[in-house]
Amino acid sequence: PEGADKVQNTIMSITIPLAVPLLLFSSDIRTWFRLAGKTVISLFLGTIMVVATVIAGYFIFRTPAINDFWKVSGMLVGVYTGGTPNLASIALMLNVDPNTYIITHTYDLFVGSVYLLFLMTVARSFFGLFLPPYRFLKPEDRNFSLSDGKNPYEGIFRRKVFVPLLRAFGVAVLIFLLGALPTLFLKQEHQMVVIILVITTLGILASLVPWINKTEKTFEAGMYLILIFSVTVSSMADIQKFSIQSAPILYYIVFVIFGSLLFQALISYFFRIDTDTMLITSTALICSPPFVPVVAGALRNKEIIITGITIGIIGYAIGNYLGFFVARFLSAY
Repeated sequence: PEGADKVQNTIMSITIPLAVPLLLFSSDIRTWFRLAGKTVISLFLGTIMVVATVIAGYFIFRTPAINDFWKVSGMLVGVYTGGTPNLASIALMLNVDPNTYIITHTYDLFVGSVYLLFLMTVARSFFGLFLPPYRFLKPEDRNFSLSDGKNPYEGIFRRKVFVPLLRAFGVAVLIFLLGALPTLFLKQEHQMVVIILVITTLGILASLVPWINKTEKTFEAGMYLILIFSVTVSSMADIQKFSIQSAPILYYIVFVIFGSLLFQALISYFFRIDTDTMLITSTALICSPPFVPVVAGALRNKEIIITGITIGIIGYAIGNYLGFFVARFLSAY
């Protein structure tokens, strides 16, 4: 309807800046500095491989048919070091066309499901041909299986959960306002970039406050706002843009997902990173933390869950920075 674009743009401009701090409040950054040596190496290798394949893929698949292809690269770095929140944040920071965002997100979901199926079936056997096996600290953890089907939003409106969550939401609003202050002195095209980067930093710092960090359901509330953003962007998409001209984005995503996994595995061989740690690192980066227990269950390895989730949360925190700077770097070429 007429005038709907103003409402849509307002929703898009508000949901992400509020979602980012909520997603980061439950982070425990102190654990980031207590990661085991091989986990740190695996995180570093996985991140480098994602960035490297995105940069290489940009020069292989870029096409005049898609305007500002470098923005797609920025979104891919964000989503494959962090997750969907980073994809949405970078789309907002770079003023990505809604059609390009929807096409990228749709292809990511499709290729990501194939990738996840590969991880849960034959990946361990394949990479185990040249990577060492995981050494279990507890023999009983070999028989771990996933059986938790709980609704993550269950109980969110209970008083003891909802009232503290409202306080945390108030902190997120305050962070949003603080992040917006510097934009009073900036040109319009730079404002959203500054807002997202500032609130990401403030969200990480706020997670150090015990009562904020321990507030239940902040992550789920943030993901709900991401869902609102995604639905809003979807309503702006032109389905006719899903054509053969968008195929390079599909090829690009396949190259980045499976290319980064293969190169990470090859380099892990020289660093003697075991199969399970390599796979859970890739899962955390490519698919984000919620998928870590799923893959750990398929691998029957409970011990790698904390490692994977921690890596994924670090990815959430750094994804906005990496995605933006890689995009700006590639925009010069």
